[in-house]
Amino acid sequence: MKYRIAKILLLFLLVLASACTSSFIGIQKLYPPDDLVVDGHSEWSGRYYKERIEVFKNDPLNKGEIVFLGNSITEQGGDWSLRLGIENVRNRGIAADLTNGVLERLGEICHAKPKAVFLLIGINDIYNWHHGRGNPPPPPKHVGNNILKIAEKIHKGTPKTKIYVQTVLPTDFEPVKEAILTVNSMIRSHEATGHYHVIDLYPEFTDSLGLIRPELTKDGVHLTDEGYAIWVKMLESVISDEL
Repeated sequence: MKYRIAKILLLFLLVLASACTSSFIGIQKLYPPDDLVVDGHSEWSGRYYKERIEVFKNDPLNKGEIVFLGNSITEQGGDWSLRLGIENVRNRGIAADLTNGVLERLGEICHAKPKAVFLLIGINDIYNWHHGRGNPPPPPKHVGNNILKIAEKIHKGTPKTKIYVQTVLPTDFEPVKEAILTVNSMIRSHEATGHYHVIDLYPEFTDSLGLIRPELTKDGVHLTDEGYAIWVKMLESVISDEL
């Protein structure tokens, strides 16, 4: 009798271990593989990308949260719940990330079925294009198409999630101004068919020369506290009206 009970207990533990292992493997597949190389990432940004993915694995999204998705401008926003005064807002920004990098890390987001996703991405791709980085360096229209692909992939993976695509912010570097305008034009023109809503940040941050207002940036790209305050003010009406 004791042997039979022990045998049943052992079988139960084996089944439980198998289920846990399968669950772990399944969760791992939600994230980019460890050996992923994103075209356009530098040695530093490729390494940092993997470090941030490990952070995400150890603190996965819960069902029905709000996700801010992007690069360093999003990441440096820090605690978006605190900024917006609402709960369950998660930061999925990765410094120096590219549209290709975001496309590779949507598994977690689609699995978690967020209430909403706020996407801001593209400026690093544009800088790579200008400086000839990547193989080949992505032209502005490719960057815009990748942003549309990100929105479409999220929509297909989690159709009830509200998707907000934010226009690329201006910088203080005049040579990339036209490329930013090209990408933003694509974001705006595809809103009706792209399963997303546009939040047009660009005009609020731009001076009379089409560059970022100096008081809103600390280095020509990243935002000051005043810059984040303007961003949050633009988001408040969206969140109060629709979320």
